[in-house]
Amino acid sequence: MTGFRKLILRAAVSLAIFAAQQAPHCFAQGADNNPTSRDAILRDPDIPAMGNPNGDLTIVEWFDYQCPYCKKTAPVLAKVVKQDGKVRLVHKDWPVFGPVSTYAAKMVQATKFQNKYEAAHQALIGASGALTEERVRDILAKAGVDVAKATTDLEANKKSIDDLLARNNTQAEALGFNGTPSFIVGIFRVPGVLEEAGFKAAIADARKAMAKQK
Repeated sequence: MTGFRKLILRAAVSLAIFAAQQAPHCFAQGADNNPTSRDAILRDPDIPAMGNPNGDLTIVEWFDYQCPYCKKTAPVLAKVVKQDGKVRLVHKDWPVFGPVSTYAAKMVQATKFQNKYEAAHQALIGASGALTEERVRDILAKAGVDVAKATTDLEANKKSIDDLLARNNTQAEALGFNGTPSFIVGIFRVPGVLEEAGFKAAIADARKAMAKQK
């Protein structure tokens, strides 16, 4: 890597972490049922956690299955989480790209009831090209999802899934996010895309900040 490219990379990482650290205490205080409280944002019981469920730091991502930047970021974030080994990863559906995105989000949430959430998420976030409802079902079927059961489970759990998406939206707006992807890394908010070095730097800085709070 040339000296110029190293300089650009350091500048990009510094800018990303600076933006993250502008609001380190981003969680609302109050009752447990407050959707913008720390626990509600980091540990929503209706969202299965990926990575290390017992990790010492949580990354939360607000994303859309049709967001090209989310798709580009997904393998980078997955690599960082796997290499680190101590990160708990939570994906929050924020379907801002229209009705098909909402349908995709709801169908993936419905796959929880057949223990296919992670496979369904990975299949859709990794899919290239525009989505349609028919294509969503086809992608999920190829990922091993029983689409008929998911459709039935979606109808049976419509209110809880709708409530989950509403919570995700409320949290994103309360945190001042303007689009996808957006992240919480530990106690830092990161309103935008990070590369591998940026994620690693944000994780390291978040751990240091969290250690000081103990």
